[in-house]
Amino acid sequence: MSQVAEKGTLYVISAPSGAGKTSLVAEMLARDSKLGVSVSHTTRPMRPGEQDGVNYHFTSRDEFEAMIGRDDFLEHADVFGNYYGTSQVWVEETLDKGQDVILEIDWQGAVQVRRQLPDCVSIFIVPPSPEALRDRLTGRGQDEPAVIERRLREAAEECSHALEFDYLVVNDAFEVALEELLSIVRTQRLRVENQERRHADLLAALVSGGSAYTN
Repeated sequence: MSQVAEKGTLYVISAPSGAGKTSLVAEMLARDSKLGVSVSHTTRPMRPGEQDGVNYHFTSRDEFEAMIGRDDFLEHADVFGNYYGTSQVWVEETLDKGQDVILEIDWQGAVQVRRQLPDCVSIFIVPPSPEALRDRLTGRGQDEPAVIERRLREAAEECSHALEFDYLVVNDAFEVALEELLSIVRTQRLRVENQERRHADLLAALVSGGSAYTN
């Protein structure tokens, strides 16, 4: 008896800027080899230390808008004046191979993805306090004070959508938040519909008293 083809799970992870999402996702990938991350397309400028095709696919605004016209994106949004988008073909092909995929996107993109792929698992990460968020944004040393103030205002709007997600994780202690995120992944893999795909032969054998293995 052949097993049912296993399909990966799509995890949509959103958070306000400065909540620690990027660091948490990087560590999730390091600790779980079955997790992969979608590399988004963006029109924003490349920051020091970033690499094209690794952090983002950096593209021009004209090219991005042409991709929108071709329906190339699973989701896309204009964030702080720059476009961000996720390749639909890459996500679907990767999931079909049985690979779990993480999308690091804002709440607007998460709404689009949940509408198209309702089986996805959505997670929202928040900082432990507004003061902690300000400290983290300031400590990064990447933005001017005016930009930080704008990001704080945007964070309030983003956090107002937190309860629309399946899970909420508070990133106070990094290791605790990381373990909570990995626990969500483990729990999803143990759901009956996913275990059925992985263990179809075993379940059939147990139900038939072993004959499925001997026939």
